[in-house]
Amino acid sequence: MAKKTVASLQSSSKRLTKAIKMVKSPKTGAYTFVESVMAPELVNDWLNSK
Repeated sequence: MAKKTVASLQSSSKRLTKAIKMVKSPKTGAYTFVESVMAPELVNDWLNSK
């Protein structure tokens, strides 16, 4: 799991954070990466969700 604040995502009104997590596929068992851009306050909730 990773959390990174990217300078190119910054705007004058809001700070955004790009979060990346690994998700295991129930069928194949392979891992995939899921990326999302969101407010920094929501990152921990998103990373802890399945």
